[in-house]
Amino acid sequence: MKTAVKMSRKKAVILGSAVLAVLVLAGGAAFLMLSGGEELKYKSQAALRKALPVTAAAELHQRGVTLAGPLKCADLPGWSKERLRVSCTGTTSDKKPVQVIGSGEKETHKAAYTILVDGRPVVENASCLGADCRSGEANGRG
Repeated sequence: MKTAVKMSRKKAVILGSAVLAVLVLAGGAAFLMLSGGEELKYKSQAALRKALPVTAAAELHQRGVTLAGPLKCADLPGWSKERLRVSCTGTTSDKKPVQVIGSGEKETHKAAYTILVDGRPVVENASCLGADCRSGEANGRG
């Protein structure tokens, strides 16, 4: 014996819409899981150049390093809208040179920061600096 299920056009449209909504939500969730849901904190070269001296100074302060004055920052050769590159320089209060390098990749949503004091790494490839770091984040700060 065959049982035929009859469905009105209205019910079919409602069911189809519900299935489509579920697929869209599932696809969005899968995208966030695969991409990590992260975005770059600084989305432009100008924003990174403006923020880097402040966040780097805060990071150095947290590590007991005092700067003689504000860091001066400039764009590094090879930067683009997709690949952010900034370098900052300055000196410590005891006259040691400081170099900060910050980068960001829009495609991978990865940022990396390195700080050298007197040629020695104080921070290597950290994903954040200073107040930009959330507690418990694995960021290469050591």
